[in-house]
Amino acid sequence: MADFSTSSHCHHWILERQTLVEKVHASNQRAQEALKKYGATRVEVQADGSLAYPDIAELEAGGVRKGTIPEHLTVQEEVMIRKFYEGKIQQVCAAFSFPNKIQATAILYFKRFYLNWSVMEHDPKHIMLTCIYISCKVEEFHVSAEELGKGIQQDPQVVLKNELTVLQGLDFELIVYAPYRSLDGYTFDLENAVQGLGSVAVKNVQDLKEQALFEVNDMMQTDVPLMFPPGQIALAALRKANRENRKVDLDRYMKGLINRMGTNHTMAELESAMDAIETVTKESVHVEEESVRRIDRKLKICRNPQLQDETKKRERKGKQKQKKPQEAAPPAYPKQADPAMNHGVKRRHGEPEGVF
Repeated sequence: MADFSTSSHCHHWILERQTLVEKVHASNQRAQEALKKYGATRVEVQADGSLAYPDIAELEAGGVRKGTIPEHLTVQEEVMIRKFYEGKIQQVCAAFSFPNKIQATAILYFKRFYLNWSVMEHDPKHIMLTCIYISCKVEEFHVSAEELGKGIQQDPQVVLKNELTVLQGLDFELIVYAPYRSLDGYTFDLENAVQGLGSVAVKNVQDLKEQALFEVNDMMQTDVPLMFPPGQIALAALRKANRENRKVDLDRYMKGLINRMGTNHTMAELESAMDAIETVTKESVHVEEESVRRIDRKLKICRNPQLQDETKKRERKGKQKQKKPQEAAPPAYPKQADPAMNHGVKRRHGEPEGVF
């Protein structure tokens, strides 16, 4: 794999926080305008790159009342529903025992895609599955669309139908540097450094790695992978995991790492970046199940306004029975397994990418 500093990941997909905010607001605003103009937000990207929106006459023929505009999702609601599906990517990958590299690549594809699109325009469930499928192909871990769909009881055709749309949304830039590989490199380096201190010291490093995996998983569901290089993310995860027990002298290791790299950057700069990573992680929106159910209902109506009258009928019927209707939740997937279980894939231990 090419060096991170010369990759499209480094040059095109590491962005400032304000740029991320502007992109999310722009796509949300475009979806709102489509809702007013066409009565629905779903859009299809044609082969020539043009966009096809629903026909108002067809919507009205389908039972949508003229002039009726569904309520759009707010930016914050979009953020929550995206994070929900990023968690589902991790769960699906765990259920299939995919290596963490595939999980990280799929999440980054999902994040990159929705930098330019709103979840109101493209169904996040379908995009999620397509990102996993493309990730498997890119990482040469062959799983057919049929196998993927069958494994989680979803129609494989939605994966194939959205493949080109996702590739276009990624500008066909598919190289991803995951923090898991950097974490492998750092811990391999640390194990070699403490070999002379005995088996207990080596075990401490191994335990630290397992805890850091959980920290990386949490960071992957935030804006962190779109703002910081993978090497910094891995170091921030190690530092956070080491904070409670301090079994490893990470400060000494990181200072030695910077000296070996021969970089002009300083330890203070690295610490500042790691502090910023922790701050972004802490500020990330918390996914609440009831909120996700409510947002998912709004999202379905934005994309298919015909569902609005059906929902109202169900609500009226439920009130007559003096019972609350059981709303359809977003798709359920197997619970996420221990991330360490997916980390046993054999890799070459190289110099961690993207420290600076």
